Amino acid sequence: MGRLFGTDGVRGVANADLTAELALGLSVAAAHVLAEVGTFEGHRPVAVVGRDPRASGEFLEAAVVAGLASAGVDVLRVGVLPTPAVAHLTGALGADLGVMLSASHNAMPDNGIKFFARGGHKLADELEDRIEAEYDEQFVHRTAAPWQRPTGAGVGRVKSYDQGLDQYIAHLLGVLPNRLDGLKIVLDEAHGAAARVSPEAFTRAGAEIITIGAQPDGLNINDGCGSTHLDLLKAAVVEHGADLGIAHDGDADRCLAVDHTGAEVDGDQILAVLALAMREHGTLRHDTVVATVMSNLGFKLAMEAQGLSLVQTAVGDRYVLESMKEHGFALGGEQSGHVIVLDHATTGDGTLTGLLLAARVAETGRTLADLAGVMERLPQVLINVPDVDKSRVKTSADLATAVADAERELGSTGRVLLRPSGTEPLVRVMVEAADIEQARSVAERLADSVKSALG
Repeated sequence: MGRLFGTDGVRGVANADLTAELALGLSVAAAHVLAEVGTFEGHRPVAVVGRDPRASGEFLEAAVVAGLASAGVDVLRVGVLPTPAVAHLTGALGADLGVMLSASHNAMPDNGIKFFARGGHKLADELEDRIEAEYDEQFVHRTAAPWQRPTGAGVGRVKSYDQGLDQYIAHLLGVLPNRLDGLKIVLDEAHGAAARVSPEAFTRAGAEIITIGAQPDGLNINDGCGSTHLDLLKAAVVEHGADLGIAHDGDADRCLAVDHTGAEVDGDQILAVLALAMREHGTLRHDTVVATVMSNLGFKLAMEAQGLSLVQTAVGDRYVLESMKEHGFALGGEQSGHVIVLDHATTGDGTLTGLLLAARVAETGRTLADLAGVMERLPQVLINVPDVDKSRVKTSADLATAVADAERELGSTGRVLLRPSGTEPLVRVMVEAADIEQARSVAERLADSVKSALG
């Protein structure tokens, strides 16, 4: 069996890959590893459990709750809430662990399980490995001694925690540096977990809102809307003469935006706007932003021009977060819209990001298009080269020569990145340049070099 945990929890097609049995077993294993059930005499472990609106989340939530309670963990069911809300409540309520059922931006048939440790923090690889090993030993190969099942008063109790939504919104509003009065904002909720939270938060903050994608029925999550499908939002912003638009994904840990002209404002541009705002307010520690190697070169050049430092990590918001924690940085994120403001969130928070972006527009009186103009996105061409030996990307001398030639041609205003896929037998070739035709030409030549050297 391959590793169950991917880059963001355990995901798969619900009831095919991700079954009720797997959800129950993983929850028992997580209770033993994260809540250390049975370790402390008299301690009643507590877990916060939330989900997005997917239909499959209903039976998977039941399985997770059953697994936790059977292991002696008291469960607080917070219902349909964004991933960052579950993380926040896990910390705010002093819970031993949190569980979020969501497949984020994936299509409706998929679902996933994401665990949070005490404080609402994402799990390190070591903790995921321990949970997986515990699950494997107890439920797959049954090589470990049977776990001690609590009985009688020792079993976990299950309660609904209905005040979670208001508690989370109060947290968001408490973070805002200023109100949003006078702004008209279109919100695309992706028929997802933020369909109640986000409109309520923006309204309480003073904005006039128009909502789309805010009628989840369990089957329509991410269906032609949200942060992966911006056309509806772009059209709505222009139609309503709005100041800006905000788009979330299914579990609302992402935020992308649209300016008043209908132009997309991506995660790099959002980071740039927030970085300058935080520096002005004295909250951008070490004058540094953390991003991944996939961030547009225009973002790096813009930060340098503003006198800010950029630290780049491997692709994945978990690596951004690790770097931020290790070095004490306050702001980081990805081009895809995962933005982490570490003083106020332990994970990417799309609603918080959207509120802070809108607050900057309200504070300055400038348009989002003007604010986002602090950086120029350089043309970026991405080519996937399939059926090659991706393990030799860093060791092929021929490929190293081809990359060096490309980098010399591009100079300081271009960039080359070759990245093996984490899940498929292919290599991703990414080239940025000041001119789109040059970027395309260099990318195509490099793709041919990858086929020749690694095929």
